[in-house]
Amino acid sequence: MLLAKPEIDSKGEASIVSRLGVSRPVDFTLAAGEDVRAAFMRQRERVIRETGKDVACLLIDEAQFLDEGQVDDLLRVAIEEDVPVLAYGIRTDFQTVAFPGSRRLLEIAHSLEELKTICRCGRKAIFNARTVDGSFVFDGDQVAIDGVDVGYESLCAACYLEESGGVLNRGWKPRLDFSYDSGPDADFS
Repeated sequence: MLLAKPEIDSKGEASIVSRLGVSRPVDFTLAAGEDVRAAFMRQRERVIRETGKDVACLLIDEAQFLDEGQVDDLLRVAIEEDVPVLAYGIRTDFQTVAFPGSRRLLEIAHSLEELKTICRCGRKAIFNARTVDGSFVFDGDQVAIDGVDVGYESLCAACYLEESGGVLNRGWKPRLDFSYDSGPDADFS
């Protein structure tokens, strides 16, 4: 098995670190825009050279930080290299906006398995709220790795709405002129 994570996840440096404190070193990290398949193949060749055995699977942590092309590379590893890929990550940021990597995973994954988290009120948590110095914040960059000043709390929709003052998705409103009855996209007609 090979373990990898995006470089942007600086928590734990070159290790995967759980919120419970368990950690394990990764075999490689992925730079923004790096060809995941090429990086996997280099590591696969190393494993075969050192052990004489092929890689049984590729596990990617914090997959939300991958870009769409890197997620496509994961599909190519699974299909063209015949190596199972397990990608773990969250769907949305602290403002309830999908990460590009998560969105692409939802589009092309063979199967999805949700790891359930419980909110402080006991309901199923579906959002990750950001805290800075212990207070909830709903503005800022999409990515802020938790550490000394920044933290995250898993919340159900009701608790998230209560903490955010009812705001989802940075207050974005859907287009009012959109309609499924407006006819096919010109590119597909």
